[in-house]
Amino acid sequence: MSVDINAIFQIAGIGIIVAMIHTVLKQMGKEDMAHWVTLIGFVVVLFMVIRLLDELLTEIKAIFLFQ
Repeated sequence: MSVDINAIFQIAGIGIIVAMIHTVLKQMGKEDMAHWVTLIGFVVVLFMVIRLLDELLTEIKAIFLFQ
């Protein structure tokens, strides 16, 4: 199993961008939109993590089932 360092940088990049957009929207007084942006960013990262966990569990299953 290789460590996909690009996925870590993508998740970090999404976090930084979402934090910046959240801050700008909050400063503009649009707190509802800021919360939606944060929620959407969280969901996107959650799907990325779920995909990575699926790959990890597939790899573990292949190792222990000798496939």
